[in-house]
Amino acid sequence: MARIRLLIVDDHQVVRLGLRTLLAEEPDLVVVGEAGTAEEALVQVANHHPDVVILDIQLPGRSGLEACREIRQRFPQTQVVILTSHAAAGFAEQALQFGAAGYVLKQVGNEGLVRAVRAAHRGETALDPQTATRVVARMRDLQTQAEHNAFRDLSPRELQVLRQVAKGENNKVIGKALGLSEITVRNYVSRLLEKLQMRNRIELATFAVQHRLDDYLSSAE
Repeated sequence: MARIRLLIVDDHQVVRLGLRTLLAEEPDLVVVGEAGTAEEALVQVANHHPDVVILDIQLPGRSGLEACREIRQRFPQTQVVILTSHAAAGFAEQALQFGAAGYVLKQVGNEGLVRAVRAAHRGETALDPQTATRVVARMRDLQTQAEHNAFRDLSPRELQVLRQVAKGENNKVIGKALGLSEITVRNYVSRLLEKLQMRNRIELATFAVQHRLDDYLSSAE
């Protein structure tokens, strides 16, 4: 049975020893090297070509995130699992952006780390439950912010017209609903097309639905 080759990177020797002892109990895992800094990690990866690097964020000199990015750029066949005490979702997001296959908190326990290592080796993304919850919540916040920003250059009246356009109403119906003349509505629609760089009413309606205009207006009321 081919075993998963691992490199442990942590600036605390006691931590590295503990991880080596833990991982030695798994028949499909083998530790081929250790490192205490980002620079040492890159040398060890070049020398041993591990399948997975278990990497702490907080290292002397260059951070583990920087090391992760360089490892993934120079050795794309080597996966990286971040093992850290930093629970902030921002760190996890950055690690994933830099190519990490996993982000595991040190307090999750031995089984969580082993699962993450095996998942990374299979090419999967592994997050412990706490980190996953934080990342999903942050992604939702960013999505909501992006949706709100989509309408930031529109006036309240333009938003009202856009909402009616999204319902498929024509200018006459919109004018009656908002107390405007058809000409005024037509001017508002033309202004919306210009501001949002759209070609027609269908694109305006699609834009409003995709960015959840009704939710945006409800939150502003």
